[in-house]
Amino acid sequence: MAGPSPLTKLDDDRLAEAGVELYLKRDDLIGAEITGNKWRKLRYNLDAAREQGHGTLLTFGGAYSGHIRAVAAAGHRFGFATIGVIRGEEHLPLNDSLAFAVSRGMQLTYLARTAYRAKASPQVIDGLRAEFWPFYLLPEGGSNALAVRGCAEIAAEIAAQLPPGAAGPADLVCCPCGTGGTLAGLAAGLRPGQRVLGFAVLRGASFLDDEVARLQREALGAPTANWSVSHDFHCGGYARRTPELEAFIADFQRRHAIRLERVYVAKMMRGIFALAQRRAIVPGTRVVAVITGPAV
Repeated sequence: MAGPSPLTKLDDDRLAEAGVELYLKRDDLIGAEITGNKWRKLRYNLDAAREQGHGTLLTFGGAYSGHIRAVAAAGHRFGFATIGVIRGEEHLPLNDSLAFAVSRGMQLTYLARTAYRAKASPQVIDGLRAEFWPFYLLPEGGSNALAVRGCAEIAAEIAAQLPPGAAGPADLVCCPCGTGGTLAGLAAGLRPGQRVLGFAVLRGASFLDDEVARLQREALGAPTANWSVSHDFHCGGYARRTPELEAFIADFQRRHAIRLERVYVAKMMRGIFALAQRRAIVPGTRVVAVITGPAV
């Protein structure tokens, strides 16, 4: 894959009025098919799968999962067979996301929603092993200790890319938060005095606080104290659309010629602007927003 993703300053009069300086970490520009934090989470897992002698990757996701798309693309590119365990029943014709996964060689299997909620249980995993073994298991969203390692590298890139003359590192780094892996990794890679704020994209996602801590214990031995999760900008739930969110996306594209991915990135960006305008982000703060994926 390509080298570090670009870091660009966003000039916006609303942020200037609030005294907030915002940079965009453009992980959406990583690769054509394995983009953003998906590549960050996958890269060391792909190495581990190969080192362990696995030729097949098995993972989980919903019918519109970007993670499913990315695993299918990674398998196609790097020579792995792929199996996607999809939440719910099969619906034909396939939607664009699942059709893309199949076009990249992924075999799809379906798990009823009740069973899917227990996807990490020994009973479900044993059933998958009985049918598909051997395989390298990737969790839903790709978040595990190796994903944390990959996402920690974002922080080092940010520190190296800030423009000459900028006084010190970014004060606050922000990311969207679905399964917690990107947030856990970013927090692990930050320098003393920096913080990371994750914006939950799921409604009722209080589990994220425990999950980020669990991922950090798995990867680092103990959780860090430099992160938090905002639960105020999910817009009603995963993939939900509201008139306010749609208006923000359209206005942002008009102002900055950037089309925001709506499920994750747009919610984070709307949250950053809202917090800045309320002065909940202290004037004088330098913020970096990680654009974890492109609009598709």
